[in-house]
Amino acid sequence: MTVETALKEAMAIDGALGVALVDYESGMSLGTLGDDGGVDLEMAAAGNTEVVRAKIRTLATLGMEDTIEDILITLGRQYHLIRPLASSSGSLFLYLALDRGRSNLALARHSLKRIESSLDV
Repeated sequence: MTVETALKEAMAIDGALGVALVDYESGMSLGTLGDDGGVDLEMAAAGNTEVVRAKIRTLATLGMEDTIEDILITLGRQYHLIRPLASSSGSLFLYLALDRGRSNLALARHSLKRIESSLDV
């Protein structure tokens, strides 16, 4: 699936506010889509790059030879999901912002995993 199709499918997830495909090495987004529900996707992409980098450094410091499946940040009104793409050797991640009151976190994680596995970058 193309980046554009993946972003559209992610926005079809119940409660989706915005989605971005991000290169964590540069902090740049390769694509964004959203209804501007209070989430500046370009700023979120850059900020979440630091979250991913910090977690990768922490795993390396702890000597954990494992991969990040996803990172969840819960806010009062939103969930933020970060899912590194296994196919990109960890240099890309999907970022999805969800309205907490309109979303099902388990289904959103499952959908993002399915989108990731189909994405051809």
